[in-house]
Amino acid sequence: MIGGALGSRATLVQFSSAFCTPCRATRALLENIVTDMHDVTHVEVDAEAQLDLVRKLNILSTPTTLILDPSGREVGRAVGAPKREQVMTALAAIRQ
Repeated sequence: MIGGALGSRATLVQFSSAFCTPCRATRALLENIVTDMHDVTHVEVDAEAQLDLVRKLNILSTPTTLILDPSGREVGRAVGAPKREQVMTALAAIRQ
C-alpha cells in the first residue's frame, strides 16, 4: 500500500511533492532518525503520483508524515516539517 516494507516497530511514511522545500528537510531528518533504529523504516511517497492514496488517507499538504505501528495502523501524524523531538516521542510511545 505504501510502497515499502513496514518496520518491525514503526514506519515513518512521508508524503512529499517535487517542489516542496520543507519536504527535503523532512526527508533528511527522518533518514537520520532511522539510521540508528533497525526496527523503524522511512518510506517516502510522491503525493502527486499517488493521488488515490492521498485522498484515502486525507493528506492535505506536504510534507505530511504518518507514523504507523507494525501492523500498518496510523498512530501519529505530523503536518508540516516535524521536529526531531516530536518524532522521537511518537516512536517512544510505540511498544518495542
